Amino acid sequence: MNFKIMLTAGLALALAGCTTTSGGGVLPAAKTSAMETRWVGQPAGKFFAQFGPPINDVQSGSSTIYTWRGGYKTRKIAAEGKTKTTRTQYLSCQVDLTVSSDYVIKSIKAVGDRPYQDGKTWCDTFLGGQ
Repeated sequence: MNFKIMLTAGLALALAGCTTTSGGGVLPAAKTSAMETRWVGQPAGKFFAQFGPPINDVQSGSSTIYTWRGGYKTRKIAAEGKTKTTRTQYLSCQVDLTVSSDYVIKSIKAVGDRPYQDGKTWCDTFLGGQ
């Protein structure tokens, strides 16, 4: 009997920490990337037709997680400072696409990415269509 009382009290305390405040009640929306805006809700076939086939896939319940890699690019960047030499940057992108059983992209997440320019990453620039 004591165990049930302690369990109930523990659950009550845990739930008490989950209450909301009266500060508007709306949580800020999660920041979405350009690639998420562009591809979530689109057919996966459209993505793979444009960028090539996935390198791997894994079943996850009723969804499939496809790993795709591409967007290879080499660029020269002028160095700052006294040396005035350039450096080479090798860019590529790797993403995991979660695709529903009806072959629609539910989420896209960069798992291998690099900073590019203007605060954007290479995956966001390459896959976001900007």
